[in-house]
Amino acid sequence: MEPFSIPLETIYFYALIISGVITVLYVLFADVFHFHGAGEGLDFLNPVLIFAFVTILSASGYLFEKLTSIHYLLILGISAIIAFMLVTLLNVFVLVPVSRAEESLVYKESDLQGRVGTVITPVPADGYGEVLIESTSGRIAKPAKSFDGDSIPNGTRVLVVQVKNGVLEVTVYQQLENFTL
Repeated sequence: MEPFSIPLETIYFYALIISGVITVLYVLFADVFHFHGAGEGLDFLNPVLIFAFVTILSASGYLFEKLTSIHYLLILGISAIIAFMLVTLLNVFVLVPVSRAEESLVYKESDLQGRVGTVITPVPADGYGEVLIESTSGRIAKPAKSFDGDSIPNGTRVLVVQVKNGVLEVTVYQQLENFTL
């Protein structure tokens, strides 16, 4: 069949090129325009999935038209099924996990207040040392000075009282004992 006197292979090929280019452009520039799909609960209308569906449909349609002599409607159906399955796998195994991933490992200095760390460079009474704070996202080593004006030896667990100008003000951490009655 040749709609508009153009062979179906050519239509599939042009659709493949156009949808492939649009997909690449969308992936590169989607964050610039802040468009993230159709909304809550309509994740299947994500433009990446739609563009990928059209790209896979046109690629498989082109290959089937070129390599087989199957009826064009059967080719369209098989291509649609293949595209649906691959786009579903793309959504389930790539897009959903990426969307749920942590966006950033950035922290604010005010978030360090109240955290417990370990002294890795001794903190003198009137000078600066270094404290290591561990978290699930990694380790943070920051300069520190004593909040109470006491020297703090290496390996001591400390509590961050406040943060001023990027320097942690720490005191020795005293954990309360558990008493059971």
